[in-house]
Amino acid sequence: MTYALWIIITGCLVGVTCGVTGSLLVLRKMSMIADAISHTVLLGIVGAFFVSQSLNGIPMLIGAGIVGILTAFFVESLHASGVQSDAAIGVVFTSLFALGVVLISFIGDQVHLDTKHALMGEIAFVPWDTLQVNGVSYGPIAVWMLGSVLILNILLIWLFYKEIKISTFDPQYAKIIGVPIVFVHYLLMTMVSLSTVASFDSVGAILVVAMLIVPGATAYLLTDRFFTLLLISALIGILSAISGYGIAYVWNVSIAGAMASAAGVFFLLAIFLSPKHGYIIRKVRNSRYS
Repeated sequence: MTYALWIIITGCLVGVTCGVTGSLLVLRKMSMIADAISHTVLLGIVGAFFVSQSLNGIPMLIGAGIVGILTAFFVESLHASGVQSDAAIGVVFTSLFALGVVLISFIGDQVHLDTKHALMGEIAFVPWDTLQVNGVSYGPIAVWMLGSVLILNILLIWLFYKEIKISTFDPQYAKIIGVPIVFVHYLLMTMVSLSTVASFDSVGAILVVAMLIVPGATAYLLTDRFFTLLLISALIGILSAISGYGIAYVWNVSIAGAMASAAGVFFLLAIFLSPKHGYIIRKVRNSRYS
C-alpha cells in the first residue's frame, strides 16, 4: 500500500473506533469523561513502560485500561461524596495527567515519548513504524493496534448489546431487572481507554477527544435509533478522516488537525440540515404555523 493510503486507513480506524465508543458516552451524557481519560491514560502508558520497558503492544493497553478505570472510579467517588460532576472530572484528570507528565521526566531520552507527542501525535509518521516479523513488514503497528481494539470493542458491544442499551436509556429500570450497570459502566470506560491509547501515535490525546465526541454528537442529531446511531457515528468518523486528509493535502496543514476539523464541519452541517433537529428545518416548520 502507498504512504498516503496507510495514513487514510489509520485515520478511518481512529474515526470508527473512537466514533462508535464515543457515541455511547454522548448518549449517557458523559462526553467530558472522554477528555479526562484521553489525558490520564498517559499515566498508564508511562507506568506500563516502567514495568515492561516498552511502549508497544499489550502492556501499554493494559496500563491505559487500568488508569482509565481508575479515572472513572475516582470521578464517581468524588461525585458521590458531593463534588459536582464537572469539578470531579477536572480534579481527577488534571491530577493524574500531571503525575504522568512528571513521570515522563524520569524516562528521559529512552523513548520517543514527551508531553507534545502525547498531546498532538503525528499521523504522518505512522507508515514508518511497521510490524516486522522475520524481516517482513506487515504494515504500521498503529493499524494493527487500532484494528485489534476496534474488533474487541465491536465484540463487547455485540456481547452486551442489550445491557448497554437498557442501562444507557433507562438505568433505573436496568437496575430493577438485574442488569449489572456498574459493570457496564466500567466496561465502557475500559473501551474508551483502549480506544484512546490505540490512537495516541496517530492523533494524540487532544485530537482524539474530537473523534470520541463529535461523530457521536453529530449522529445524535440525525437519528433516534440506537443501532443506527452507532453506524452513523462510524460513517462520520470515516468521512472525517478521508475529507480531512484531502484538506491537509491541498492546504499543507496538520493531517490530524484537518481530520478533527472536518468532523466539526459535519457537526455544523447536522445542526443546520438535520431532518428532525436541524435549525433550518425548525425555521421552515415554524414559518408554516406562523
